[in-house]
Amino acid sequence: MEISAHGLIGHLGKGLAPREMQCLLYVAAGMTSKETARELGVSPNSVDKRLLSATTKLGVTRRAALVAEAFRRGLISFAPGALPSPSPNHPSQDRETINDVFVA
Repeated sequence: MEISAHGLIGHLGKGLAPREMQCLLYVAAGMTSKETARELGVSPNSVDKRLLSATTKLGVTRRAALVAEAFRRGLISFAPGALPSPSPNHPSQDRETINDVFVA
């Protein structure tokens, strides 16, 4: 079973409860607890508790690490078509820098 939000897909049945997964997807999309709470119709404290539970289950302590670990374990992924496609007209697309800025 899957849930989606903001161009991300959460894969349920891999260790996180549905509400924990929802909160994780919003954090992965760059939203704060307050913004997430507003979207889900709950209090920011409720969001923080769900995220704490998720971080404990995944063995991490920070939100960025939570998102990274969730991607690593396959708990979340980008929805098809959610990633921007490379510009075919950009001459340095195959290099690691664009206008002297490193591109990961």
